[in-house]
Amino acid sequence: MAHSVEPVISDLAARGLYNLGEVHRNLSTAELYEHALLFDEGKCTEHGALLVNSAPYTGRRANDKFVVEEASSKADVWWGKVNKPFSEEKFNALKARVFAYLQGRDVYVQDLMAGSDPNYVLPVRFVQEYAYHSLFVKNMFIEPTTEQLESFAPGFTVITVPEFKSIPEIDGTLSEVFIILSFEQKLVLIGGTSYAGENKKSIFTVLNYLMPKLGVMSMHCSANIGKDGDTALFFGLSGTGKTTLSTDPERALIGDDEHGWSNDGVFNYEGGCYAKVINLNAEAEPIIYGLTRSFGTILENVVMDDDTRVIDLDSQEITENTRASYSREMIPNIAPNNRGGHPKNVVFLTADAFGVMPPIAKLTPEQAMYHFLSGYTAKVAGTEAGVKEPSATFSTCFGAPFMVHHPSVYANLLRDKITQHGSTVWLVNTGWSGGPYGVGKRMRIAHTRAMLRAALNGDLNNVEFTKDAFFGLAIPTSCPGVPDDVLNPRNTWADTAAYDKQAAHLVDLFRKNFEQFADSVTEAVRSAM
Repeated sequence: MAHSVEPVISDLAARGLYNLGEVHRNLSTAELYEHALLFDEGKCTEHGALLVNSAPYTGRRANDKFVVEEASSKADVWWGKVNKPFSEEKFNALKARVFAYLQGRDVYVQDLMAGSDPNYVLPVRFVQEYAYHSLFVKNMFIEPTTEQLESFAPGFTVITVPEFKSIPEIDGTLSEVFIILSFEQKLVLIGGTSYAGENKKSIFTVLNYLMPKLGVMSMHCSANIGKDGDTALFFGLSGTGKTTLSTDPERALIGDDEHGWSNDGVFNYEGGCYAKVINLNAEAEPIIYGLTRSFGTILENVVMDDDTRVIDLDSQEITENTRASYSREMIPNIAPNNRGGHPKNVVFLTADAFGVMPPIAKLTPEQAMYHFLSGYTAKVAGTEAGVKEPSATFSTCFGAPFMVHHPSVYANLLRDKITQHGSTVWLVNTGWSGGPYGVGKRMRIAHTRAMLRAALNGDLNNVEFTKDAFFGLAIPTSCPGVPDDVLNPRNTWADTAAYDKQAAHLVDLFRKNFEQFADSVTEAVRSAM
């Protein structure tokens, strides 16, 4: 049900947003569907999901993201390629142009919460041009209670104007797209792109700035809880299986992407999921597959037959980065209150396209620090002529694009939490085995689930481990439901000399990448590889 707009109009006017058209506050899912269809923002699929197309921008625009350089936050920010500075003068000028653009235009407002722990909740007001963006954030964040809405005061405001294109020569941006955060003004401006994920990740970036200052470990990870109340975390970059593996019928989901770890345990920042759905199938991922066929779900950049309204989850015609946004409440097995206890197990996921990392390994505390700071995964070989080798990707803390402080801030928090609560850390490779991409095969999801189940249930506590010669990792010699020869990647290669060469190459890439952190860690961590 829509709520009174007078408080919103007054608040926006106080920010300088005057003479808006109609303000639609907190519309229901059904109402937002009606608006999205009426204004041709999307189409309805045969099963009731809302299908939208964000082309030409079908993914995050990391190069177009900036942080305003302000006296109050300047010393805290890890400036560089990730956090590019934007002058206050230019930001205020661009803000004035965006506000002028919105005069006379209808907007959709959603008042929502980020953070399920009441001690660390951030009220966020989203002001948007598109109805489907309003539905997206309604899916993705936590809806306030009636009482919370009565006294709602936004801690941050996000203004999204995809139809407004910036002019680099005037605005100081790098393209027509911009995602700019001001910590002092508690404001995010997003324009030039309709890719919905920018709304979600901008608030994650904000929380990554705010939470460590309060002693909370801010994490790009999914989380779930077992039947015995044991919490598990799953860190990983896009495509490593973070959402898939945490959405487990045998374990209650806390959340699939963004969490905080406070002195009281783990809490979800969000109220929904944003799952990658390319090549999704009912057998391997039945829960997420079912949700692609549900009313309330947004399917972003998925291909559909316009006549039959049948979707094609295997098609990459628009992009490989096809997504489904749905409320966490639509999932059959969810953890109460979006929260869990201190993690018993922490899992680092990587999709190693070189085919040399073990499918599961137990990490020492020093190795955990090393691999967390490295944030390794690999991309498969591209289609460019002559390019046959996979490429390594290192994204520190498994989420470099969203980290505001220096990586050591997050790494030290994780170290302290793991040490204090005795968490066991695992490295799981969901990538290739038997050879690199193009030669070997992707790890079977059934084997990965079996290994994770064994690790989380304690079934690996009493098995023998062998030390890997290249990465120094402890590899179990047996695991229920998994053939023994799968566990040691060297045994899966027909040419072991080729394995040795490829493994040595990847170790060298790790060490070169880690040179940037050498001065911020102990010798024990530096020599963990």
